[in-house]
Amino acid sequence: MNLDAPPRAGRREWIGLAVLILPTLLISIDVSVLHLAQPALSADLRPSSAQLLWINDVYGFLIAGFLITMGALGDRFGRRRLLIVGGVAFGAASALAAYAPSAELLILARALLGVAGATLMPSTLSLIRNMFHDPAQRTVAISLWMVGFSGGMVVGPLVGGLLLENFWWGAVFLLGVPVMALLAALGPVLIPESRDPSPGRIDLPSVPLSLAAVIAVIYGLKELAAYGPSAGPVAALVAGMVLAAVFVRRQRTLEHPLLDLGLFAERRFSVSLGILMLVILVGPGLMMLTAQYMQLVVGLSPLEAGLWVLPQSVAIIVGFTVSPALARRVRPGVVASVGLVVGALGVALLTRTGADPDSGLAVLVTGQTLFFLGASPLLVLGTDMIVGSAPPERAGAASALSETAQEFGGALGLAIFGSIATAVYRAGLDAPDGVTGSAEDEARETLGGAASVAGRLPEDTGEALIGTARDAFTSGLHVASASAAVLVAVAAVLAAVLLRHVPPASHPPAGATDATDPADAAPDAASVAGGGR
Repeated sequence: MNLDAPPRAGRREWIGLAVLILPTLLISIDVSVLHLAQPALSADLRPSSAQLLWINDVYGFLIAGFLITMGALGDRFGRRRLLIVGGVAFGAASALAAYAPSAELLILARALLGVAGATLMPSTLSLIRNMFHDPAQRTVAISLWMVGFSGGMVVGPLVGGLLLENFWWGAVFLLGVPVMALLAALGPVLIPESRDPSPGRIDLPSVPLSLAAVIAVIYGLKELAAYGPSAGPVAALVAGMVLAAVFVRRQRTLEHPLLDLGLFAERRFSVSLGILMLVILVGPGLMMLTAQYMQLVVGLSPLEAGLWVLPQSVAIIVGFTVSPALARRVRPGVVASVGLVVGALGVALLTRTGADPDSGLAVLVTGQTLFFLGASPLLVLGTDMIVGSAPPERAGAASALSETAQEFGGALGLAIFGSIATAVYRAGLDAPDGVTGSAEDEARETLGGAASVAGRLPEDTGEALIGTARDAFTSGLHVASASAAVLVAVAAVLAAVLLRHVPPASHPPAGATDATDPADAAPDAASVAGGGR
């Protein structure tokens, strides 16, 4: 028995991990199936365009806005308790959404799902931090947790399509009811409770401040990405940044802050969080652009485009699975930086796509697959270092910051790379003779707008317009991809330099005692990733 080694998790903890993966699997499925259900619910409830936007967006806004608050609540009142209460609330809100008789009630149900969903991600991640003290085991646990989330994105459209083929649109929401019932039944038995032993009181004014700041910033970024610069989104973005500054200033003056800014004093925490956010910037923005390329340039149907995304999903799951084995023997900074170099090369490959559908698809899929394969080690190891470097009593706050940074990164990436591609597209679109006035304005807005205008024009003019529009869009994709490749390369350098002193997971810090019988311990990172010894 090594008295210097931290305690190793046993069978109960690994079975408990399976229970913790359930809500993350459900959240990812819930995100992916709504788009499939949208045509049917639109026909049934007849929402206005504004209501339809809120049905889609309110869930994500409230998840992002409440993450910090829910992380702090978990630290204070018990992470398992918050997880189970949130899971029950999520199941109830799912049933409400399934049977919503109007668009207004569906928006309310989606809002409740967002608030309940904000309890799930930081609670599960902080519970993993307190269940798996051995660094190698914790890395495996986090990788499996992420595989569950990614798996939900893969199976979600399949399950959702099957349900929609045989039942009404509300059936996709009912998936949450049995899953959360299982969580409520097994959680108290298999998941140990953990909380901050000296939590202090919740600072109530900080709650609306954090909520308003996060929602305003993310709303502004999403609107800028979707519609370009205008007074409303810019005002929301500025207001959110001002509120965020007020929130941070308030936290510095409190004895028991809602968000412990002292977490940023830990080098591994702040560096990992920053690099993770840099890489997260790239994924959503490029996925948005490549989805349009596949459908509007290559000419694939939505189903065909979805099938071509599967190699990327498989790549990221493979990356999640092998990362723990690599990190056990090699420094995390080396694993992450080498992976990011591969990711940067993959993104750079997107600059070789052409407006010719026959040659562009293979290049695009290869580039995207390399990016997700290369970025996946950082996602696992960065998250592991974020939660592992925080004190156990602050695990909820650290987990919430990790999730919030990823929400910000995704929204900011959509705004940045969407704006770059749009600017290049508009500058490069050379409208042919006969396309003037409102038709030209519509064509310059988006490639989809150009395709719509082309369908209303004489054949020769329409073909000329869609040809130049595809060329302009492909140029925008090239510039956005080149910018993203530089960003990922910078992240690779930062990981190599700033994380070079972080030891492999097989070199745990001293000071803990081994409280678990080795005979009862679960396999280590290498044996799990490699299929056992």
